[in-house]
Formats: sequence, C-alpha cells, structure tokens
Amino acid sequence: MKRVFDVARIQTVNWFWIFVFPPLLLLVVLALNLGLFAAIGDAAPPEGRTTGAVLSIYMVMLVAHLQTMTQVFPFALGLSVTRRAFYAGTGLVVGAQSVLFGVLLLLLGRIETATGGWGIDLKFFALPFLVQDGLFAQWLVYTVPFVALSSIGVFAGVVFKRWGQPGVYALTVGTSLVLAGVAIVVTWQDWWPAVGSFFTDQPTFALLVGYPLVIAIVLGGAGWLAIRRATP
Repeated sequence: MKRVFDVARIQTVNWFWIFVFPPLLLLVVLALNLGLFAAIGDAAPPEGRTTGAVLSIYMVMLVAHLQTMTQVFPFALGLSVTRRAFYAGTGLVVGAQSVLFGVLLLLLGRIETATGGWGIDLKFFALPFLVQDGLFAQWLVYTVPFVALSSIGVFAGVVFKRWGQPGVYALTVGTSLVLAGVAIVVTWQDWWPAVGSFFTDQPTFALLVGYPLVIAIVLGGAGWLAIRRATP
C-alpha cells in the first residue's frame, strides 16, 4: 500500500496543476460567461441564459490523465515502481480529484441557486437537467463523470504506451467504425425514435451516474489488462 501512496505523491508533486489549475480555469470560464451575459443584458431572456461551459473542468481531467500515462508512467517505472502500484496510485489520484471537484461544483451550484444565477439568472453549475433531490445524489451527478472521463484519458494513454501511435489510430478508427455501423443499422431499421425515447425516458441519475460508472469500470479493467505489458 505504501508504494501506491508513493505513486500518488509522485503524481501530485505538481499539485498546482492537479488540484488548483482545473478549478481556476473553471472560474475563469465562469467569469467570462458572467461578463458575456451581463454585456448582452436583456437581449438574452432568462430561460436562454444557460451554458454548458462547466464541461471545461471535465475535459481538463481527461487530458490530464492522458498525460499521466504518457509522461508520468515512464518516469515512475524508471524509479522501479510496479505497474500494479502505478495503476492503483493513478486510481487514487483520480478518486481524490473527483471527490474534491464534485464537492466544489456542488457548493458553487448551491451558491448559484441562492444568488439567483449570480444575479443575472445564469445557469452555469445548476443546469436544469443536472438538478437532483438531495445533496448526495447531486454530488454523485457532479462527481462520477469525472471518474468516467478520467478513465477514458487513462485508457487512451495506456493504449499509446502499449501499442504506440498505431494503437491509438486503430482505437480511433475502430471506435468510429463501430459507431458508424450502429448508426447505419439504427437508420436502416428506423429505430431512431425508439433510441431517442430510451434516452429521454432515462432519469438524469442513470445517465450521469449509472452509465458513466459502468464506463469507468469497463475501461479501468481494460486498461489494467493492457498496462501489464506496456513499456515506458
């Protein structure tokens, strides 16, 4: 277990970029949105003052953990860290970030609601489809997508370290072909109304907690199988 914590410490040496930069970037994006909608004024009706810019912090997590595998992994193995310890330490860091950032978004969402959308009816954190009953459910809706997107970044990085650039190309092309094939079949069978109904009928909790958690588990397992033979 000590080795796992050692790996976590290695990854958090640049603590500013791990724990401070993502929320700082988010606050900058928030400030830009506040300035934009304040400048627009009444030209944007209250129901139209909604932005999905909160996604910026999630994308930062994805890219950050892609770099964890491509940059930190070779360094850690050079220090005789085992692949098992590195992967577990990465999971620990992802979990800590997700918990903390989930709490941060929960608090900012509550502040946004209490201040009437920062005084201008802006919906940045408390987006209508994200709102849940209960603090714990709301926290999970903010937190689990961090884990899922981080798992995507880690998995992509593992593929690169295991199979190099050809592996990344194969993963990208293969995923695109599968999605295209599914789209062709759905179109051919005229299933789009049923697909649309399926997703619209799903509760937000399932879409943002249940399915992302499944994605994280599947990619986490697949990443572990691949990293065992990955080279620095």
